[in-house]
Amino acid sequence: METADILQALPHLTVRDRLKIAEVAFQLVQQEQHSLTNTQRREQLAIAAMSAIDDYAPGSELTTFTLLDGEDFYDSPATAEQADA
Repeated sequence: METADILQALPHLTVRDRLKIAEVAFQLVQQEQHSLTNTQRREQLAIAAMSAIDDYAPGSELTTFTLLDGEDFYDSPATAEQADA
């Protein structure tokens, strides 16, 4: 069965069956990760890091809230009352 076939079949399965598939898939990934050599792990981490570079580039969605850096933090009255208690 191809990946596309599996993805197409998922919406027709019960939630219980989908969760079982996700659990087994996760276990298989974990087993594979544990069987990697240190060199293979480093290679996978390097690939993951390279693919994440765009996520951390200026203007990306991930860095949108950095515009608030340096802004004063507002304590709501409820927060101030809890701190006094």
